[in-house]
Amino acid sequence: MAKLRTLSGRDLLRIFDHFGFASVSQNGSHIKLRRLLADGTRQTLIIALHEEVDKGTVRAIFRQALAYITDADLRPFFFTRD
Repeated sequence: MAKLRTLSGRDLLRIFDHFGFASVSQNGSHIKLRRLLADGTRQTLIIALHEEVDKGTVRAIFRQALAYITDADLRPFFFTRD
């Protein structure tokens, strides 16, 4: 079974940058990422900019991102291979 990776906030920024998300604002240690689709739809994610993001928080960010990115595309960035 694949294990959830230990990720930092910077790792998460790089992952979502790969999918076209850009930082639009920051409040404390939380950054709002957004991407605009061709039809004008805005997709927004909030991530914690910590040295090491808690596993539960990483899992919650993964689930939140699944609303915009397919599981097959996102899973290699968040989980180790079997």
